[in-house]
Order: sequence, then C-alpha cells, then structure tokens
Amino acid sequence: MSITNTDRQIIQALQDGLPLVPAPFAQVAEGLDIDEAALIDRIAALKASGVIRRIAAAPNHYKLGMVANGMTVWDVDDAHIAALGAQIGALPFVTHCYERPRALPDWPYNLFAMVHGASRDEVSEKRAQIAVILGDACQSSDILYSTRILKKTGLRLKERT
Repeated sequence: MSITNTDRQIIQALQDGLPLVPAPFAQVAEGLDIDEAALIDRIAALKASGVIRRIAAAPNHYKLGMVANGMTVWDVDDAHIAALGAQIGALPFVTHCYERPRALPDWPYNLFAMVHGASRDEVSEKRAQIAVILGDACQSSDILYSTRILKKTGLRLKERT
C-alpha cells in the first residue's frame, strides 16, 4: 500500500500521541480539516495494511514505580523458539519480546524479553518464571538492567520539504 498525502498527515499528527481530551480523534480530525469518521476509516485502513501497527496507551513505567527494568536474554533452541517466544510474549509482565539472530561466539542469545519491576528482586522473580517456561529448550541466559533512558519514541516521519 502506498500512503497518500492525507495518510502522511494523519501519521504525523498521531506520532506524538493522541491529545488528552474527551474526543481526541475529533480534535485530530479538526486539525487536519477532515471528518472524524474519515480519519477513523483511514486509521483502520492503515492498520489493516500494516502501515500502522497499533494505537495504544504507552504508560511511563518509571512514574508507575517500575524502576527496575531488565532485558532478559535467552539462548533458546531454534526448533522451539517460535512457540516458546509466543508464550513468553503473552506473559502479563513482559512488555517486549522478540527473536534476534545470535552474534556468535560472543553473544549466544536469540530470545529477548523486557521485564519491569519495582525492584531487581521482583524482576529476578519474573525472570525465574520465564526460565521455568523455557525449561530444557534454554541453554543459557542473562539479564541486562537499564541504567538510563536514551530514547523513548516510536518512528517519526520527517516533514516533506
């Protein structure tokens, strides 16, 4: 699907988040000088085509008291990674879960799962739950704790000149 100029304007209007008002889509539509129903239809089409993956709330986990953030990394048997990754990604305490290629010999990990908690002990407990699910299909693991936020945004479209 190629995006239209209107689609591009919609994406740019939404990329910083919806306005915190009672009728956010109406306000965005007004700013773009289009009908609210047309805006919602275009968003649905962009989602259906895969141009937009989702529109969702993105809470600030630090402000919610989740200050221990650990990227758990796992060396999982390739034959089982798809099924196990889906199980790990469905856990309520995993916010990001994905498969990545190994970088041997230094980096044997191919499954990544981000876990947030109020303390490192809480994150370790959640990591232990993941380890039980992975069982014998996991050869090794580690956890990398965040020390600071470098960037907290999604993809941004540049203004056309």
